[in-house]
Amino acid sequence: MYAEIITIGDEILIGQIVDTNSAWMAQQLNEIGIKVKQISSVSDDKQHILDALDEARKRADIILITGGLGPTKDDITKHTLAEYFKSELVLNEEALANVERIFARFNRPVTEVNRKQAELPSNCIVIQNPQGTAPAMHFIDNGKHFFSMPGVPFEMKSIMETSVLPYLKQNFIGNTVIHENILTVGIGESFLASEIEDIENDLPKHIKLAYLPKLGQVRLRLTASYDKEYDSNEILSFKNRIAERASKHVVALEDISFEEAILKLLISKNKTVSTAESCTGGYIGHLFTSIAGSSKAYEGGAISYSYDLKKSMLGVQQHTLDTYGAVSQETVEEMAKGAINHFNTDYSIACSGIAGPSGGTEDKPVGTVWIAVATENRVVSKKFVFGNLRLQNIERTAIQALYMLFRVIKEE
Repeated sequence: MYAEIITIGDEILIGQIVDTNSAWMAQQLNEIGIKVKQISSVSDDKQHILDALDEARKRADIILITGGLGPTKDDITKHTLAEYFKSELVLNEEALANVERIFARFNRPVTEVNRKQAELPSNCIVIQNPQGTAPAMHFIDNGKHFFSMPGVPFEMKSIMETSVLPYLKQNFIGNTVIHENILTVGIGESFLASEIEDIENDLPKHIKLAYLPKLGQVRLRLTASYDKEYDSNEILSFKNRIAERASKHVVALEDISFEEAILKLLISKNKTVSTAESCTGGYIGHLFTSIAGSSKAYEGGAISYSYDLKKSMLGVQQHTLDTYGAVSQETVEEMAKGAINHFNTDYSIACSGIAGPSGGTEDKPVGTVWIAVATENRVVSKKFVFGNLRLQNIERTAIQALYMLFRVIKEE
């Protein structure tokens, strides 16, 4: 069983927005054993959309479409679908009631433009939108299923979760797909592949290993696909072999982020952490606080960009700054100790560096970063020299800081 995803909108093609819908939908389809044959992005042009629909039905049984269902004139998807399926637009009373209900919630009148959002092709199965005014549409044509949904991500996800995915699960029998994940940090993709090459060679044809690299990290994803009865222990045995072989670099055995893995480890030990950030500008704290429940382990921190704040917020000595500078082992260690003392946590992370693209010197070029991790009785620090790309330097600093913290926690 194959599916195809089509996203509609000029804003995608010119790079004004990033198409996150397709990635999310592909993940959901994969979970229920439906393979995605192709993902396409097309412009707000009627003929372009019609051609994409014709091509998609040749490759797939299920076609998921997002975008172009808004109330303005540039949103032409609904009219194009009506033409494609030889239908006319008619008022759907339930959809109109939903529009009126949403506008009443904000004490605003329903305009004629918004009323037209309740006009839908007469031969579609209407799927109500619990999060917005544009309904979704389901067309069945010669055994092919077309689902057209709004492009707003939270509206699309709500429709997929409440209507589309349950329908696909009930009506299309896909293979049973099992995923197992291993998150590694501190080892490059090629080195990791060399370490586990013999295990990868032992994998049967129905189990695939994917390498998903990210700055400073490599996620390994094992995927097993079964069309009949299966033994879940089979994929677990390969996962365990890989995890044991790469144990020095494994930080999680589930599909979670590195920062979430650290928070879970801290919570399990009933420990807390704080941050003292300079060159990352609060990015490490952001990574922690993006995880629900982070307050159980993350107390907060300081964004001490200037000399004055390093002194007043973290207790860094003027002599240290004058003698060694802000980007130095001495300063970053005092920052880490200051975070422990001022924020009363079990661990702290501190970083100070030259993110770039300017500001470097001969002895401290752009990309130079010092990172320290402190406990009540110990401070570990390390110097890094990254590249000259500012945002990449910030991300690399955060990942290396988290990895140093992880190692310190594991060693205790």
